[in-house]
Amino acid sequence: MIEFYWSCLAGGVLFALIGVVFGDIISSALDGFLDFLSVDFLQPMVIATAITTLGGAGILFTQYSPFTAIICLIFSLFSALIISIAVFFGYVKPMQNSENSTSFSIQDLQGKIALVSVAIPADGFGEIVVRIGAGNTNQIAASFDTINIANDIQVVIVEVREGITYVSPLEL
Repeated sequence: MIEFYWSCLAGGVLFALIGVVFGDIISSALDGFLDFLSVDFLQPMVIATAITTLGGAGILFTQYSPFTAIICLIFSLFSALIISIAVFFGYVKPMQNSENSTSFSIQDLQGKIALVSVAIPADGFGEIVVRIGAGNTNQIAASFDTINIANDIQVVIVEVREGITYVSPLEL
């Protein structure tokens, strides 16, 4: 049984190293081929932790405790489960929740409401402030209706062309 534990320990460490070093390469090579197998709890980090903990705990229980092989296996499985759950809820889950992007496409601005920060002349350019996600972005703006638009007026972005937002005053 000790050989099984040593192979779990070595396999878990090898799995973790390969996952860290080659994880992105393998993931992009498979291009989501195995995504249908994805279960929230079965993350590579959690699996590697379970296998490695099973091996390490099994070695320790077998060599340093008076328990039988079956009891050592049960304690090792229990240890692997507890440590894996701790890794999932203490590391993996918080990291998944922190993967927010602040990027946006300027085309996504069409239809959004903005506030004029620099007055927009009828035949020129001004600036608007648009709320995107958790932040604001300033964009170059022109009048869609070719009218003057003063500061602090709410506008709606009607169109986006060549990186310029074309806006109209918002009529409530």
